[in-house]
Amino acid sequence: MKNLVLIFLEGAYTNLKRILFASDRVTDMELRSMILEGRVKPTEKVAEVPCIGCGGCCNACPTEAIEMVDLDEPVELMEGMTKTKIPVLNSEKCVYCYYCHDFCPLYALFGEAGTIHPNDVGIVELDISQLLEKPVKISEDKIAFISQYLADNTIIRKREDEK
Repeated sequence: MKNLVLIFLEGAYTNLKRILFASDRVTDMELRSMILEGRVKPTEKVAEVPCIGCGGCCNACPTEAIEMVDLDEPVELMEGMTKTKIPVLNSEKCVYCYYCHDFCPLYALFGEAGTIHPNDVGIVELDISQLLEKPVKISEDKIAFISQYLADNTIIRKREDEK
């Protein structure tokens, strides 16, 4: 019983310190006001520069939260490979299954940071042309499994036809 009273008093003292003296605050007042006023900007969900625009993330998404959008100008990634589309993630439809991230070829094949992530991609700085020319050591069955999502645009076309 004595231990229970000590735990109670220690907890009351700690919480009283937090309330009266604002100890243990993890946010500053400026950040708090930004949150309350709705001035916090969401982070980017797609790293557009290293993305190759393959559509694998869109194909793998079970909730159709990703849409491939045409670029204003096509970007040549390497000889014979041009990026014409980029994924856009609709956070309201996303269930955070991370299939988009897991099927991103940069992550799935090269082990680099995936170019799409439901929470935040951070800063992904890669030279895609060098990465695409680098040999990949991966089993044939894994490549076959991943390539069905990367190469099959019929899934995207079927979704567009249904709309």
